[in-house]
Amino acid sequence: MSRGYQIRDEAVVDYRLWQAWPDGDWLRGPAPPSLATGSYFACVGAAQTFGCLVAEPWPALLAQQLGLPVLNLGIAGAGPAVFRSEPVQALLAGARFVVFQVMSGRSADNSRFRGGGRERVRTTDGRELGADAAWRELLQQDLAGWHQPLLRGLRNRLLAQFGRRHVRALVTATQADWRQQFQALLAATAPPKLLLWFSRRRPEYRPRYHSLAALFGEFPQLVDRAMVEALRPHAQGYVECVTTRGSPELLRDRRTGEPCRVQPAAAGTGEPATAAWTHNAYYPSAAMHEDAAAALLGPAQALTHG
Repeated sequence: MSRGYQIRDEAVVDYRLWQAWPDGDWLRGPAPPSLATGSYFACVGAAQTFGCLVAEPWPALLAQQLGLPVLNLGIAGAGPAVFRSEPVQALLAGARFVVFQVMSGRSADNSRFRGGGRERVRTTDGRELGADAAWRELLQQDLAGWHQPLLRGLRNRLLAQFGRRHVRALVTATQADWRQQFQALLAATAPPKLLLWFSRRRPEYRPRYHSLAALFGEFPQLVDRAMVEALRPHAQGYVECVTTRGSPELLRDRRTGEPCRVQPAAAGTGEPATAAWTHNAYYPSAAMHEDAAAALLGPAQALTHG
């Protein structure tokens, strides 16, 4: 997926992709000068840690302020299960400390969808779909045959209020899997740990069942305050950065500085081929990354000097 990001975003930013282990995920560069134990800190997360469409993501900004190299382990669409593999665990074990972004719940597993912590999931009937498409299909399956817009809308609202128990059960199971996977990841990571909430919203969230956006909420999708509180005892500190500063952000060509556009379909994530972005309205802006780095600096310094 990271290579897809580079194809999509080539006009805006060079991600300087590299691999830390053979056949591993492509990571955001630059690579730390050394992977010797204690010579770097690590940041674990998804696209917000990778730093889509920004020249300097929050891990790089924090590294500059600390004077300590960073290993950016932001992986596109990742949930906590992705980082429990042996190669990643070895890298985390060598870090001075680790910052864990609170990742999305849509990459967790349930009895209907399994993705192993990835945003691409496999359904029980053997299909591979993006998590958005899989959950949207699940939400709308009880509307089959209801084509008249007014009647379809009324039925949808009625089912969202009083029905869709199968969807509610899968949400509960998905959230439970996310908690178990994240707690296990934190428990397996020996260095000191910070937990980072980096979002446009606060952790207060309640799923609603009339649309995909209402079900998921803003990133991190499906994650609520109780899930975050279940993780906090497993880390030495918790940082909450809620910001929208600088968003949406005009996309500019990295070579000329002129406004430009990117085609999201080039990343291979299923967007329409005709779609084009002139602004970054989904991923954190450069200013939002600055806010996250600023919020982390004090707690990170305390771990570094501890």
